[in-house]
Amino acid sequence: MLRIEHAYWLLALFLTAAAVLNLRERRAWAAAFWAVLAALFAGGDAVLAAAHAGDERPAQLAGLGVIALALLAPRMRRGHLPERDAAARSASAARLGHRLFGPALLIPLITAAVALAGERIAFGGTRLFATAQMTLTGLALSCAIALLAALAATRAPPRAALGEGRRLLDTMGWAALLPLVLAALGGVFAATGVGDAIAALTSAAIPVDSRLACVLAYGLGMVLFTVIMGNAFAAFPVLTAGIGLPLLILRHGADPAVLGALGMLTGYCGTLLTPMAANFNIVPAALLELDDQNGVIRMQVPTALALLAVNLVLMYVLVFR
Repeated sequence: MLRIEHAYWLLALFLTAAAVLNLRERRAWAAAFWAVLAALFAGGDAVLAAAHAGDERPAQLAGLGVIALALLAPRMRRGHLPERDAAARSASAARLGHRLFGPALLIPLITAAVALAGERIAFGGTRLFATAQMTLTGLALSCAIALLAALAATRAPPRAALGEGRRLLDTMGWAALLPLVLAALGGVFAATGVGDAIAALTSAAIPVDSRLACVLAYGLGMVLFTVIMGNAFAAFPVLTAGIGLPLLILRHGADPAVLGALGMLTGYCGTLLTPMAANFNIVPAALLELDDQNGVIRMQVPTALALLAVNLVLMYVLVFR
C-alpha cells in the first residue's frame, strides 16, 4: 500500500544526493543544510513512533535539526551552477514542441484521479492507497510518473533529472522550505489557541448573525493572514478554527467541503500580494534579475483583487446551498 511516508523517503534520498553533490563542489554550508533536512525527512516515522511510546529524545533531536537549519540558512550562498547553453536549450525546446507540457499535465490529472477514485483502486485484493492523506499520496505518485514521462520524452539520462533538480533546489535555497515551515506554523498557531482568540475578537467586532459579515470576515481574514504569514496553508487552520468552523459551519450551516476549497483559494489571493511568499514572488524576481524586487507582486495585484472579489461572491452563493 502506498503511503505518504514513501514520498518522504524519496525526498530524503534526493536531498542526500543534493548534499553529496554540494560537498563534492566544496559548498559545505549548502551540503550541511540539505543533509540535515534529509535526516529530518527520513527520520519522521521514528520520531512519531518514539513519541507514541513516550520517548521524547528523537523529537528533541528533530528540534535541534530545525534549529540547525535556521543557523545554516543565512550562510548558504547561491553560486553559479553550470547548465546547457541557451542555443542548446532552444534547439531542444523546438524539437520537443508541445510535448514538453505532457509530463507537467500528468501531475494534476493523476492527483485528481487518485483523490476521486483512490479508494476503489486495488491490486490482488489489497488497496493501493491508504485513506489518510490520499491526495498527497496521489500528488507524490504523479510527480514520480511525470519524472519518468519527462525522461522518456526528452530521452535524457536519469542523472540529468538529478542534476537539474539539484540545480533548481540550490537556486531556490532555503526559500524552498517556506511552504512546509509556514504550514507547520499554522498548525502551531491553531494548537496554541490563536483560533479561539480570533473567534472571540471576530464575535465582538462583527454581527455574527449575518452570513455576509461572517463570509467577509473569513475571506478577508484568509487574505490578511496569508499576507502576514506568507502561505495560505499557514492561515487556513487558524482562520478555519476561529471563524470558519464556529461561525460559518456550526452557526450558519455552511458546507465544510465547499468552504474549505474556496477558503484556500481565497487565501492564495494573499500569496500573490506578499513578499513573505518568497519562493513565489521574490525568488523569481532574483532569478529573472529584475530591477524591481517587488516587480512580480506588482504585476499580480490586479489578478489577486479580481480573484478575491469572485471568490467572495462564490463563497456566499455556494457554501449555504
